Amino acid sequence: MIQIDDKLISEDIFSEEFVCNLSKCKGACCVEGDVGAPLDKNELEILDNIFDKIKPYLTQEGIKSIEEIGTWTTDPMDGMYVTPMVENRECAYVTFDEKGITKCGIEKAYEDGAVDWQKPISCHLYPIRVNEYSTFTALNYHEWNVCNDACTLGKELQVPIYKFLKTPLIRKYGEEFYGVLSEVADEWKNEYGS
Repeated sequence: MIQIDDKLISEDIFSEEFVCNLSKCKGACCVEGDVGAPLDKNELEILDNIFDKIKPYLTQEGIKSIEEIGTWTTDPMDGMYVTPMVENRECAYVTFDEKGITKCGIEKAYEDGAVDWQKPISCHLYPIRVNEYSTFTALNYHEWNVCNDACTLGKELQVPIYKFLKTPLIRKYGEEFYGVLSEVADEWKNEYGS
């Protein structure tokens, strides 16, 4: 682990390569899993406030699920905040294009200017998972077999995770943090990289 301020960063974020390959995986990360996407506490009110604006971008099944469950719910295993799901399958905010590839309805509304919030930060940061503790924050690489094609493409293009996730890392922690992270990654690569 590498420490930057109060953040502990897994070295996998420097060593592993990753580029989403939606044409292969079809956005399986939005469909697979036992619960919806993790949410920060400050995102709950945002979801409540934007629901009417994003509703036209969602599937009928997603709308029904949100209207029954709420714009967010909790994971029954650990009580963490998560997005609701459609019948324990896909995230309720997911839409599908003509090729069966998932797209976030919130992000589509954002791209159209209907809302000014892009999507949950956990989705934007994936495959980094953030865990907040009382004295530090841990940033870890979450390996999942549905992302094997993203790992393959990342290796082909030689894009480490922290570079692939530059925009969401800046969104979450700011330009200054990302600048330091990049410097640390370069130093790490010089010392431990191939």
